[in-house]
Amino acid sequence: MRDRAVRALRGLVGAAVLAGLVVAPWAVDDYTVALLARTLALGLVAVGVALLTGVAGLPTLGQTAPYAAGAYTGAVVGGQLSDVGPVQLVVAAAAGAALAVATLPLVVPARGVVLLMITLAVGELAVVLAGRWTAVTGGTDGLAGIAPTRPLWGLPPLATDRARYLYTLVVVAVLAGLVLLVLRTRVGLLLRAGRDDEARLRAGGHRVSAHVAGVHVAAGAIAGAAGSLLVTAQQYVSPADFGFDTSALLLLGVVVGGTASVGGALVGAVLVVAARDWLFGALPGQAPLVLGLAFVAAAYLLPTARRPRRRPAAPAPGERPAAGTPRSTVPTGVGA
Repeated sequence: MRDRAVRALRGLVGAAVLAGLVVAPWAVDDYTVALLARTLALGLVAVGVALLTGVAGLPTLGQTAPYAAGAYTGAVVGGQLSDVGPVQLVVAAAAGAALAVATLPLVVPARGVVLLMITLAVGELAVVLAGRWTAVTGGTDGLAGIAPTRPLWGLPPLATDRARYLYTLVVVAVLAGLVLLVLRTRVGLLLRAGRDDEARLRAGGHRVSAHVAGVHVAAGAIAGAAGSLLVTAQQYVSPADFGFDTSALLLLGVVVGGTASVGGALVGAVLVVAARDWLFGALPGQAPLVLGLAFVAAAYLLPTARRPRRRPAAPAPGERPAAGTPRSTVPTGVGA
């Protein structure tokens, strides 16, 4: 009963936030519109975090690494190769996916807290590299004066905050929609089955390591594309955009929105970032403390923040399953 009430409340909040995002460019000032555009880019990273943490059962604090790779790649492409948005998105997504591939030997064998610490280390190393690779990233000063993005070939550049926001909103909606469609297929079923009972999935002949690698690379590509949107939205990028506080905000947004909900993760990230920016003005110097307390409260009070329950073990041959035992969600007929 309580879970249904929480889901209903989340649905109402999500619908209200999405409606507000659509009308925001005509209801608020330019500064707020620009802030919302950057928030949407971060929300797209949260979609990848939800895909890994909630759907696949792979907790992560390292999605800022492919996010940074995509942002700097998008900035370099925009300044030297092409100012067309789709080109920057594709190249930035490829950069995020490439970084994810490079970390596969560390990520695939790890689970739980070990995986969380590994991904945190990867994210922090990415920030250090961005701060020291001055020739490409501009170091701690960042890259400024990035040319405006064109939404498509032949169209004028996105010269206003409203235009950049609407472009970001459309791209985020399309990519999040694609993720939702994929999760409705057999791929989503396999990922959830591995999350609930990895041993049973392996026993069924499925390549769990390949599933983990695939979802990790896909989440890296999503974060890379989000990095390109960040550059489009603010026309500036620096290592400060990818620190640990960003990783923590992403995870908090996913917990608030529902760890296994892609749409909820997007809405949760928007709400958390908006709350952070409001708190910085209302409670100077206290915003990190308040957000930390919110993280602890969300982890303990929200039912979807808790670890998914493992499914009961399969009955022995000839033994009938106990009453009320749910059927396995592990797909059959797909061999190793």
